[in-house]
Amino acid sequence: MDEPRPHAGGRLCHPGLAGHRVRGNRPVTAPATLSPADLVQGQLDAYNAQDLDAFCAFYADDAVLASYGGAVQTQGLAAIRERHTGLFAEHPQNRAEVQHRIVVGQTVIDHEFVTRSPGGETFHVAAIYTLAGGKIARVDFVK
Repeated sequence: MDEPRPHAGGRLCHPGLAGHRVRGNRPVTAPATLSPADLVQGQLDAYNAQDLDAFCAFYADDAVLASYGGAVQTQGLAAIRERHTGLFAEHPQNRAEVQHRIVVGQTVIDHEFVTRSPGGETFHVAAIYTLAGGKIARVDFVK
C-alpha cells in the first residue's frame, strides 16, 4: 500500500492534503481557495452584514468598481473601503439579494435586488465580477 489510509474521521497524511479531515479516503474540509461563486457570495454576505473588514478582504488591492461600459467609479482597496464606509453609514439596513447568478470561468454575473431600508428605496442591478488570484479584481455595475 503506497498511500497512507487514515481511519474514518482521522486526518489524511498525504502531503498534498495534510490537515484536511477525511471520511473514508477523501477529504471533507473546504479547499484553501474559494470557488468563484463562493468568493462572490462571501463578499455579498459581508456586504449584507455591513462587515467592512470582511467585505474588503474579498477585493484585490488594485480592484476597480465601474459602470458597465463606462467610467471607473472607484479604484483601489482604500477607495473601496472609503466608499462603503459612507454607504453603510448612510444606509444601515441596506441589503442585496441575488435573484440569479451565472458563473463562467473567473467571471460571476449576479442579478441583485437591493433594498436600502424596509419600505425604502429599492432597485435592481447586475453586478459583473471579474476575479483574479482568488480576489475580486473588478466589478462592473449595470443599473
